[in-house]
Amino acid sequence: MTENPPRASRVDPFGELFATATRGTLMGNRGGRLHVSPRVLGTRRWTSRQWICCVLDFHDRQRTVWGDSYTELFFLDEPTAFAVGHRPCFECRHADAVAFAQAFGNGTRARAEAMDRVLHAQRLDGRGKRLHRLPVKSLPDGAAIASDGAVLMLKGNRLLRWSPSGYADAGSRPDCGDVDVLTPPAILDVLRRGYRPLWHPSAG
Repeated sequence: MTENPPRASRVDPFGELFATATRGTLMGNRGGRLHVSPRVLGTRRWTSRQWICCVLDFHDRQRTVWGDSYTELFFLDEPTAFAVGHRPCFECRHADAVAFAQAFGNGTRARAEAMDRVLHAQRLDGRGKRLHRLPVKSLPDGAAIASDGAVLMLKGNRLLRWSPSGYADAGSRPDCGDVDVLTPPAILDVLRRGYRPLWHPSAG
């Protein structure tokens, strides 16, 4: 019996959907249904501004992936989801979502609708990914940089090269110059204010 190929349900830091046999550590969605059949995506890449990031398992709930409800999307880890502009889910990741909202509002808990409105403007340029040209010295851990088609994550004094299966060391973090940043500025502020994202184990 021939196994079905993987769905195009993984999300890269540019926000593109692709198929891979490797598993992500977090799930999410973009407000509704993007697929037109159990294994085929339609042309839409979001249905609302509510882009969230969830745990893989919650209260032992069983779901049919790409069934009659929203389209399940999967991320390597939270810095990947942040690069795309997803925020933590208030239902399955309540404590993380509250911490994120507090940092987003700089001490005053931001409402989900307000965060979604800001993030939607910062993550998209038309239908494509918006890049933000910023000084590398200003960036917090967890920021994602686009560099010659690759994605580099900042963690400590190192650069980590992103791949669907994990991270590889890419050398020392630069201390000067401007770079193209994938992570929306509002999420960069959240990271600067102390929110600690969930990294893939390969990040060390």
